[in-house]
Amino acid sequence: MTRAASPLRSFLIPLIVLALAGCAGDAPEQAGDDVQPGEVTAAAVVDPALFDSLMWPAPRDAVSRGATVYAYSCAKCHGDRGAGNGGYRLQGRVLRPPSFRTVDWRYADDLPGLRAAIWSGNDRGMPHWGKAGLAARDIDAVARYIMHGLRADVY
Repeated sequence: MTRAASPLRSFLIPLIVLALAGCAGDAPEQAGDDVQPGEVTAAAVVDPALFDSLMWPAPRDAVSRGATVYAYSCAKCHGDRGAGNGGYRLQGRVLRPPSFRTVDWRYADDLPGLRAAIWSGNDRGMPHWGKAGLAARDIDAVARYIMHGLRADVY
């Protein structure tokens, strides 16, 4: 004669299986030698080829999409015009990101570098958007908007 499983046992076994499955995620990232201070190690997983196949009907389409993405994802920290004056507070401190509008800005002529920086973020408050759910197409669009929209009048 077999004994019927108790309701508690029928509930606990699937719950334990689900909990163990949730723990089977990726191992914690390790910082590599190529990671600069202040950068999140997600930089090690960005593959520049991810952006190689992206096509836009016209450059203005990328810039237009990038303006929308920027307004929703970037302006609160970087400011409406990219001057680094958005005033966003993170854990009680106001973030002070660099201005995109200076002549000597780090990524002024480096679209691949800018896309990688947006993808990987840093530990000073910049989200690593590649892992936070921003699609590669949107990262490309916002990078193009920064380069050709926000910086259009910087000389």
